[in-house]
Amino acid sequence: MTINQLSDSTQDYLKAIWLAGEWSDEPITATSIAQRVGVTLSTTSDALRRLREAGLIDHAPYSAITLTEVGRAHAVDMVRRHRLIETFLVQALGYTWDLVHDEAEVLEHAVSDFMIDKIDAYLGFPQRDPHGDPIPSADGSIVELTAISLTELGLGVPAVVERIADDDPELLQYFASHGVAHGTVVELAEGAPFSDTVTLVAPDAHLTLGPGAVDAVWVTPVSTS
Repeated sequence: MTINQLSDSTQDYLKAIWLAGEWSDEPITATSIAQRVGVTLSTTSDALRRLREAGLIDHAPYSAITLTEVGRAHAVDMVRRHRLIETFLVQALGYTWDLVHDEAEVLEHAVSDFMIDKIDAYLGFPQRDPHGDPIPSADGSIVELTAISLTELGLGVPAVVERIADDDPELLQYFASHGVAHGTVVELAEGAPFSDTVTLVAPDAHLTLGPGAVDAVWVTPVSTS
């Protein structure tokens, strides 16, 4: 079965399962997938049952969800489509990075593999999307980043922003308006007392970030040796 023979819903669930494990070691559960897809738990449970019956996932009741080899291949294909479309919209059509996620969510179901390969070649086979996420290659291989969550970065340690989660357009706008994007060198400083915030020191601004914003950023510490 090819990716285009799968329903849009199946494509969405497979991609959601893969994305849930891309930047987290936490077990992937039906509840977490329901939240990610934006549907009820009962709807997700029914969908997971169908995916299991189709041989696309392994999932016993009350256990973690894992993709089978075939399921993973289809999931990575969808991630590749999504991230190449996002990159094309930014580089070729002048979209800002906060606008491309929702557009790509729609277009990824409509394009053919031929078109995706053409977009990839047109863009010069990019390895990262506008938010810094790695773009799978045509054979399904992915460059693994050694980035850490901004929550793990110590105060005063310079680091390069590797990726910023793309699921909150307003947060992306906030970062962009202060010159923070993939490749920006930043460091953390203490926030205001009793505020549960930190200060992100960027080249052109100091940003006050709460826990949700901090969780969205991944960085690579810069060696000072």
